[in-house]
Amino acid sequence: MIFAGFFAGALCLGLILGDWFYFMRLTPDASRYGCGIARTYDRFTHTTMAQLADRFDAGGILMLPHGTARLYQDLNQIVIRQKYRLFALSFRTLWPLKGLIFLSPEGDEITVLCRKFTPWSSALLTGLWFLVVVVGTVGAVVSLIAEGEMAAPGGMVLTLGVVGLGAVFLLSGAITVVFAYRLENSRFMMVYQELREVIEGARLPS
Repeated sequence: MIFAGFFAGALCLGLILGDWFYFMRLTPDASRYGCGIARTYDRFTHTTMAQLADRFDAGGILMLPHGTARLYQDLNQIVIRQKYRLFALSFRTLWPLKGLIFLSPEGDEITVLCRKFTPWSSALLTGLWFLVVVVGTVGAVVSLIAEGEMAAPGGMVLTLGVVGLGAVFLLSGAITVVFAYRLENSRFMMVYQELREVIEGARLPS
């Protein structure tokens, strides 16, 4: 039984690590991988696809101060992500972001749609945690009602305590997720702005 639990835990950890490693890849098949959570629209004015492509190396890679971008010119797409350091001093959350940028040339302008993704394991584990808290709270309240505890003053207090505890867990979880998203989104937008500045630099006279 202990061996089965150990094997299940190792398998779950392996799936999570595999999900993260595949999420961080910049290959065409992995660029769309992840749970889409947001999208933004933008426009690069007075910029052509040829000018944009000149900012990338022969392999379509552009190294940025805080991230990496890769251009797929045949698909009119750019995938960007932060730099992930194993022993980074900055605080890291369980909800990293990467972006897939769709480019639509319109004369001397490029219309941009940027979709933001987070790893599937992060999204699923977050949803599972909230589900467990909700189901556990509702189940505990239903159990107290079924046992007739609500008829006694002590039972009423216990029920209110269970509901309050569940609400605290839900609120703390929501605050954690919102804080993590704002933190990771600010880091992601820093990389996006660096990319934008490089692309806009293509319009400057040499």
